[in-house]
Amino acid sequence: MAYGISGIAAAKQLRHYSPLVFEATDSIGGVWKHCSFSSTKLQTPRCDFEFSDYPWSERDNASFPSHVQVLEYLNNYAAHFDVLKYVKFSSKVVEIRYVGGRKTTQLDLKPEEYGSLLNGYPAWEVAVETSQSTKVEWYAFEFLVVCVGKYGDVPRMPVFPPRRGEEEFLGEVLHAMDYAKLDEDAARELLKGKKVAVVGYKKSAIDLAVECAAANQGPGGQPCTMVIRTLHWTVPSYSIWGLPFFLFFSTRSSQFLHERPHQTMFKTLLCLLLSPMRRGISKFIESYLAWKLPLVKYGLKPDHPFVEDYASCQMAILPDNFFEEADKGNIQFKRASKWWFWSRGIEFEDKTKLEADVVVLATGYDGKKKLQDLLPEPFSSLAVDSTGIMPLYRGTIHPLIPSMAFVGYIESVSNLHTAELRCIWLARLADEKFKLPSIEKMLEQTNEEIQVMKRTTRFYKRHCISTYSINHSDDICEEMGWNSWRKKNWFSEAFSAYNSQDYEEKKEN
Repeated sequence: MAYGISGIAAAKQLRHYSPLVFEATDSIGGVWKHCSFSSTKLQTPRCDFEFSDYPWSERDNASFPSHVQVLEYLNNYAAHFDVLKYVKFSSKVVEIRYVGGRKTTQLDLKPEEYGSLLNGYPAWEVAVETSQSTKVEWYAFEFLVVCVGKYGDVPRMPVFPPRRGEEEFLGEVLHAMDYAKLDEDAARELLKGKKVAVVGYKKSAIDLAVECAAANQGPGGQPCTMVIRTLHWTVPSYSIWGLPFFLFFSTRSSQFLHERPHQTMFKTLLCLLLSPMRRGISKFIESYLAWKLPLVKYGLKPDHPFVEDYASCQMAILPDNFFEEADKGNIQFKRASKWWFWSRGIEFEDKTKLEADVVVLATGYDGKKKLQDLLPEPFSSLAVDSTGIMPLYRGTIHPLIPSMAFVGYIESVSNLHTAELRCIWLARLADEKFKLPSIEKMLEQTNEEIQVMKRTTRFYKRHCISTYSINHSDDICEEMGWNSWRKKNWFSEAFSAYNSQDYEEKKEN
């Protein structure tokens, strides 16, 4: 279900089963198509965002591709491997029913096998509504791969005290998701000459502020104010004091400094001894960012270490002209932990007020709610644990939900790379090239990953594997029977960055 990068990767790897893919919209691309702004660009270099068997035509180009170029790449990939034929566009999944045999209803399970992915009989029934008809059609499947993702569809909305919500505001309120659906002219018309408040300080909010500044150049232009609750570190480029960024976090030697799940006692002790080096690297990067960017001037220097943002996949790449527009007064900043609406704008807990004509909520998405609303009970309640994280074995299989896989719910620096590798793993699992461990063992593995996150960053509810992504890939490779060391020599293995091309399947043949 769904056809963003995860859905495309799943369809390609499972194409020998002639899968049926349901996509609610009329095109592929996921968030790159439906949640992107005109200023949105890829957050990583091209070589870190490509399929292992389909490199970018200009993969060494140092510039970050626009969302239009990313969409073109994804469409070319889908066409090249002829996976569009499996897709039913404008087909929205509205209900799922479990009709299989195993009913998992409690967490304190006795050790037992998860079972095969394909059992020869339907396990799930799926209700699909198409744009051409109001009639719902039902389909039966042995196995479901859910790729609806964490972004888009369900916005995360702030909660306000009584009579202080958006109904009190005389201007216009919309979520970033709704803004993304506007065409370029409509977006400019919404922002031009208006006092705009953008709530948030992650990538969408930053891009929105830049678009607002672009629409308000010249006479009659109004400044855009970013309302910020939690600061995060932003990076102007993938270079730190002249050194490539990958040296600090994306090599085996750099990730050796960080804790990983199920490490040995020796490695645990070593991590403790190496903790000053981890802090030193974080301080080294922070010193560069504080020198390069006017963070102190605008009160935008976070109190937490840079490594915590990296470990939770919260690091954002700044548009080139973000602080240029701030210096011109076109982008302004207001720190506030609590706020609410009044008739002419936003009021803050310190009793100050901000006049606004338009308020754009870049407050994120509630992908887990979207998924839980789709799943039937008891699986809906079991999907997310008490910490708010989906416990996914190898980032793909929920031990308590049978005959179903999830792709795109665990993040890393390169979500495309991890999605493709997990889909390769999933296809080999479906082909019974190897077997899953017991449910108990899988739950133990996922719990250990969550505990590592908790010890690494205060933002652990965003399940991110960026500080141990190579080790995560090692485990997947070993389970598939692949060699986990993918480089040509020990020096490259230790000091060069890993990317998708290192995991091309033909290297195993």
